[in-house]
Amino acid sequence: MPDDNDALLFDYDLPRELIAQEPLANRSDARLLVVDRQAQELSHHYVRDLPGLLQAGDRLVLNDTRVIPAKLVGHRSATGGAWQGLLLGVEPNGDWRIVCKTRGRLQERECVTLTDHEGRETLKLWLLDRLEGGEWLAHPESETPSDELLAQVGRVPLPHYIRGGDMAPTDIERYQTVYARKPGAVAAPTAGLHFTKPLLRKIEEVEVDFAAVTLHVGLGTFRPITSDTPDKHQMHAEWCELTAECAQRINGTRAAGGRIIAVGTTAVRTLETAAQHAQPGEAVGPWQGETQLFIRPPHRFAAVDGLMTNFHFPRTTLLLLVQALGGVELVRRAYEEALRERYRFYSYGDAMLIL
Repeated sequence: MPDDNDALLFDYDLPRELIAQEPLANRSDARLLVVDRQAQELSHHYVRDLPGLLQAGDRLVLNDTRVIPAKLVGHRSATGGAWQGLLLGVEPNGDWRIVCKTRGRLQERECVTLTDHEGRETLKLWLLDRLEGGEWLAHPESETPSDELLAQVGRVPLPHYIRGGDMAPTDIERYQTVYARKPGAVAAPTAGLHFTKPLLRKIEEVEVDFAAVTLHVGLGTFRPITSDTPDKHQMHAEWCELTAECAQRINGTRAAGGRIIAVGTTAVRTLETAAQHAQPGEAVGPWQGETQLFIRPPHRFAAVDGLMTNFHFPRTTLLLLVQALGGVELVRRAYEEALRERYRFYSYGDAMLIL
């Protein structure tokens, strides 16, 4: 396998019209490029074909995180200047950790007025302390629980490449997997956006099982690698969990000869983190906490046999993870094929299945 940095951090030119701006009317109608590692071959399918592409005894591992309405819009109370923010987390005392942007320099103890979906002034937010990494500690001037406040003032945190990040009403439902349960992500685990409840039932009918892990997707997921070599990149941390019950199911599948197929890079990261806590003879062990695992060639996978994933930006940790599993040159070929065949890219785009 090549270890040349140019091979790992490859760039590609993506026509703007191939960046999907809207989800398909039927999620499972997305195209699916199947990457066969053993045969070193590529084939074209649709997500709805998954029941015929998987094998009885396989287990799909889903990320059940739920995207929170983390995008905040308002203005600086003193000057009226436009302000935007993104909620990254809520502290035990109710304070918010945010990143934000505006013209001019923000000051500690400054007040921001947040507006609701109709543009009405709704909530005062006090910027308390400037934290590391461009974050702020902020205090919402309300006794209302944070989840209820976000329902009033928060918007779907769409990536900037989808309509400039402007939410449409349909995004509230479509930028969320049908199996999302645990709130905490600021971006969707996009491979899971292709599944419908009828498709999940059809997959079950061919004796493929499921397991759910949780990884709350953070802002660092979108950070490009700016260093000249991946080894110098500072990997971001994300909170994840793999329960004892989930570990038992995954280990049982492996013991029976079944494949563990992750739905999304976030599921891969959780599984491979949990693999570091496995008992001898097992694939994974229970795990809960922050992971900074950086998966890149020549990573040796301990818990993952296959991956369903969307197409990713060049020079990102996500693309390196895909290369680590699929092989550097085979993944490059797959991206070239997807570009030739005009697949739809990124969050609302088409998918790839590596087996």
